Amino acid sequence: MKYYLLSVVQPSGGQPPSAEALAGIMRDVEAFHEELRAAGAWVFAGGLSGPETATVLRPEGDEVRATSGPWIQGPEYLGGLCLIKAPDLDAALEWGRKAARATTLPIEVRPFLHPADD
Repeated sequence: MKYYLLSVVQPSGGQPPSAEALAGIMRDVEAFHEELRAAGAWVFAGGLSGPETATVLRPEGDEVRATSGPWIQGPEYLGGLCLIKAPDLDAALEWGRKAARATTLPIEVRPFLHPADD
C-alpha cells in the first residue's frame, strides 16, 4: 500500500455556495469519508481555513521570521486535504474522482515517496 494526498483545490474569491448547496456538499463529503473508512483506505481528512489566516515562517540566518498571510498569492489555494492508502495510482485516482464529485472542486492526487508500513 502507498499513501496518497488528495488536495482540494479551492478557488480564491468568487461566490461561495449557498447554505443549502454547502449542506449538500458536506453530506456528500461525509459519505465519501465513510466509504473510505469502510474500504480501509481512510487515514485522515480535514478542511483548512483560508490563506489569509496563514503564518509563514522563514529562516533568516540564526533567526526565523514570522509573517502573516499566504506565501503565494494566486487564483487557487489548498482548501482541504485527505490522506488515503491505496494499492496503486489507479485506485488513488478513483478515490480522487469520488472526492471531486463530493466536493464539486478540483482534486490533486499525489503519491508520497515511500509505501505505508502495513
